[in-house]
Amino acid sequence: MNRQELIKEIKQKQTFLCVGLDTDIKKIPQHLLSEEDPIYCFNQAIIDATAPYCVAYKPNLAFYECGGLSGWKSLDKTIRYLRENYPHHFIIADAKRGDIGNTSKMYARCFFEEMDVDALTVAPYMGEDSVTPFLGYTDKWIILLALTSNKGSQDFQLTEDATGERLFEKVLRRSQQWADADRMMYVVGATQGKLFEDIRKVVPEHFLLVPGIGAQGGSLEEVCKYGMTKDCGLIVNSSRAIIYADNSERFAEVAAEKAHEVQQQMAALLKQS
Repeated sequence: MNRQELIKEIKQKQTFLCVGLDTDIKKIPQHLLSEEDPIYCFNQAIIDATAPYCVAYKPNLAFYECGGLSGWKSLDKTIRYLRENYPHHFIIADAKRGDIGNTSKMYARCFFEEMDVDALTVAPYMGEDSVTPFLGYTDKWIILLALTSNKGSQDFQLTEDATGERLFEKVLRRSQQWADADRMMYVVGATQGKLFEDIRKVVPEHFLLVPGIGAQGGSLEEVCKYGMTKDCGLIVNSSRAIIYADNSERFAEVAAEKAHEVQQQMAALLKQS
């Protein structure tokens, strides 16, 4: 999915919601545990229920890797299900990869060739040569970590150099030399509030992947006030507040209700902008 296709989906569906598939075997409804693949069954039901209200899905790799081979199989089946049944939804592998060039090249092959996701989150700490292997796939996106939603983001990301430039600003500024807004996005946590205004001064056109809405307490209105562009420029993720909203046999139905509520809020914010 290229930039224009993504923008088209956002405008047509009046939503920029991404549903995070942070699927924990210990949190899914108990009645699913008798299934051959409980994780996949849960994901399939969540996807079918929420697809009308979102433009993207983001499986978090840690929730699948912890299950070993069976977890990877559940992830592979989930991605295949999305590709076959919801081809217009953007698929983000939240893996936060990034290593020396040869290793990054193998990560890129894994996620872009074998798994065929649209985008991959990448840690930029090791610099340009750790990121460029992911850019060898012209029809894929990378999403660089810039300013995250966790408390510890202040340990490094907000530190300033001698010129007063903060580390997250350096990441934003330097990485634009590697790829443009058609192939690169940035992760910015919803809890960062007014700092979105500073981010937009450096990257006025790039899409931002925004986790932290819902269970983590980020404000959708504040994110849109400071971060939205004329093309929206936002993909806002919600995981626990949607997929774990109910633990009964109605879990998918309730997830749909929660996703619809967010979609309605987003439609209103798009209209205002």
